[in-house]
Amino acid sequence: MLDERTMTERVTGAADVGAARMIAVAPGEGTPVWFLQNRMVLKATAESTRGAFGLVESLIAPGAAPPLHVHYEEDEAFYVLEGELTFRCGDETARATRGSFVFLPRGVPHGFVVESDTPVRMLTLLVPGGGERIFVEAGRPAEHEGLPPVTPPDIPHLTRVAQKYGNAIVGPPMRRATPPATT
Repeated sequence: MLDERTMTERVTGAADVGAARMIAVAPGEGTPVWFLQNRMVLKATAESTRGAFGLVESLIAPGAAPPLHVHYEEDEAFYVLEGELTFRCGDETARATRGSFVFLPRGVPHGFVVESDTPVRMLTLLVPGGGERIFVEAGRPAEHEGLPPVTPPDIPHLTRVAQKYGNAIVGPPMRRATPPATT
């Protein structure tokens, strides 16, 4: 397993802290965390990219949605690998399916909701890096490969951690546009 220290050492090198180095994170590697109803794997962080960006691969439960929030210090972009979501940015909404790219600029309230009846897999790019730290501090180490157990979010804790990293919780989570399929 590749941890934050290993990723940082690969980038900086033991002898030359300022040196730019290649980052290579294999499938299944990275720092896995459970955050809300997500299993997130940090593939690159501000520390490993000299502040340039953070990259996170996420597995997100059907119906899951973060609270409406604002990033004041970074832009956020998403590439959907599997599943279907609805994104909101300000007054605009967009449906995103496999192969979709969505860019959300800093300073604008935004969120998303998983519309599919199966988990969504997507990549999240935070530019510049650093915003990915909220997932580690407000989440917990993943205990296994799957999704975390469903528990109510600790909104006061999430709000404190969000503020620490230049974010604000500004509203409730989005709701699914279509009800889940019943069997």
